[in-house]
Amino acid sequence: MNGLRYVYAVCRPLGAPLQADLPGVAGDPPRLLAHRGLVAVVSRVPERDFAEEPLRRHLEDLDWLTDTARAHQQVIDALTAVGTPLPLRLATVFRDDSGVRVMMEEREADFRRTLDRLEGRVEWGVKVYVEPEAQEPAPTATKPASGRDYLMQRRRKAQAHEDTWQRAEGFAGRLHTTLAARADASRLHPPQNPALSKATGQNVLNAAYLVPRAESEEFVEIVDRTKDEEPGMRVELTGPWAAYSFVEAAGRTGTPGDRAATPAPAGEGEGA
Repeated sequence: MNGLRYVYAVCRPLGAPLQADLPGVAGDPPRLLAHRGLVAVVSRVPERDFAEEPLRRHLEDLDWLTDTARAHQQVIDALTAVGTPLPLRLATVFRDDSGVRVMMEEREADFRRTLDRLEGRVEWGVKVYVEPEAQEPAPTATKPASGRDYLMQRRRKAQAHEDTWQRAEGFAGRLHTTLAARADASRLHPPQNPALSKATGQNVLNAAYLVPRAESEEFVEIVDRTKDEEPGMRVELTGPWAAYSFVEAAGRTGTPGDRAATPAPAGEGEGA
């Protein structure tokens, strides 16, 4: 299959080979395309799905998009296990190997700078949620006897809610300060929308931390120690990931005429 070239990431030569049975997007195993000391990780993908117009249609198909994102992420995860990839955005596609090489040459200085900054580091994601039961005070056993009693109950409920949120924000702020001090860099993302994330509770911290691999075990232990520190708060740790949150516009590369399709917005790697 000739096809187009789907680019997952740019990295330096890997310290170990990728797993032999690793599937890529559209089922084609990833391969390494070397250029001037850098390596692009690419697969061949069919034009009928990844040329500009069919790709735009596919990006509105949630099932197709989910399958593609999953295959993309599997390759990035495999790369992260053996090296330090600079991940490109989902559906970064070029017409052929020469188009990929042109992109690498044009962005060579940016890629090298970013890879120097990310070398030997991984991303950890930390989220703090206020559990649903902590957001609502326990119901009163009796009905209010008067309008005055009703208003007092309403005030107590509002005050309890405010106290919970102040406690949650204080806890999340202290945790972020502690973790940011143990990381080389950190990013605060907007709180997740529960309707989209399907997570229970209200998200009050959604952060990413760039941590040296050698210090990751200690970082994880710090997070674990906080998980029962504050009643009604849930702390979730994800990773290690490729450093999605610390790569700026890596997918916005390519040369008009060589690039076959416009990259789609990157999904959460998660990290976010």
